[in-house]
Amino acid sequence: MRALRVLTTTVATIGLLAAASYGVGYAVRHGDGPGTGRTEAAASSPQPTGAPGTTAPATPAPTSTAPTSPATTPTEPPTPANVLEPGATGVKVRELQARLFQLAWLPETTTGRYDPATRAAVSGFQAKRGIKATGVVDQRTWKRLLAMTKQPTHDQLFNVLHPGPAILAAGDDGVAVRDLQARLVSIQWLFGNVSGSYDDTTTEAVRGFQAKRGIPVTGEVDQRTLDRLQAMTTAPTHAAMYNESPSTGSNVPGALDARCKVGRVLCIDKTSQTLRWVVDGKVLKTMDVRFGASYSPTREGLFHVYTMDADHVSHLYGSEMPFSMFFSGGQAVHYSSDFAARGYAGASHGCVNVRDYSGLQWLFGQVRVGDAVVVYWS
Repeated sequence: MRALRVLTTTVATIGLLAAASYGVGYAVRHGDGPGTGRTEAAASSPQPTGAPGTTAPATPAPTSTAPTSPATTPTEPPTPANVLEPGATGVKVRELQARLFQLAWLPETTTGRYDPATRAAVSGFQAKRGIKATGVVDQRTWKRLLAMTKQPTHDQLFNVLHPGPAILAAGDDGVAVRDLQARLVSIQWLFGNVSGSYDDTTTEAVRGFQAKRGIPVTGEVDQRTLDRLQAMTTAPTHAAMYNESPSTGSNVPGALDARCKVGRVLCIDKTSQTLRWVVDGKVLKTMDVRFGASYSPTREGLFHVYTMDADHVSHLYGSEMPFSMFFSGGQAVHYSSDFAARGYAGASHGCVNVRDYSGLQWLFGQVRVGDAVVVYWS
């Protein structure tokens, strides 16, 4: 029995040892011992070499270095583009024109077109400020203009005009009204005597003048109206302001227009209401004249005599027009019996009236078809 127990114990011990060996082998083969965190595939991968118990440093991946490009050579900054040039159109041009108006280089009304007048104004502005006068708005010109002017309003850009405070209006009287009326008489917006009282007739004359010039029509004289009227007329004489009718040849002529100084010219000055016969720059004859009413003004500019008729009678009005010298459509220089009788209380239908019969008769004998006629404001 004892031998049997020993044998049984021996067999059991051998069985236990065999089972333990199998477990160790399984763990080695499958690698899922606790704390390893490796898979079979990872276990079978080649491992970095190094000292025992250390991790070999990772070999950095090769990097490709792009060839260094040569240093860029510094260049001059590009020249700034011009702000505006002749031929341009639009709101920016209107702004330019409005700003130039603020400095008295252009009229108040904007066109939105960079035309020759705008270019001339820009050139003048540039020359005045020591900038090269190109007539083109570059950055320097624009900055200088901005610094000297205010931003125009929408109404200023698009010619929506508003009347200013009245300087003269209905009910006023005095020397200032006489000056106003005399100026209106000189450009045929007012007829009859200068009264010195701002009456209904004066109001209507001012309204007509304003409407013709695109000024807000109020019948009252604001600064815009006065500036325009003064620009078109000269300071009236005492005789004009107090109805002292000038005698023949008493009007004082203004400066000769440059076009009157060459060749044979009938030089007609609206400001002084005179006609001068000028040959090669020498004045040979001077006479008083009057012009068309506001509804049929005498045209201004350079013309030429195209036909002459000593005994002409108007087909439209049936009136006699002795010594007619036609220069523009139906407008002519001719003798006027009405002018001789009433003076500047009346007006023509567009012709240049002369009241010196004998003087015009002599002139008619001097003038030839083709001679120049210049009608201007001195």
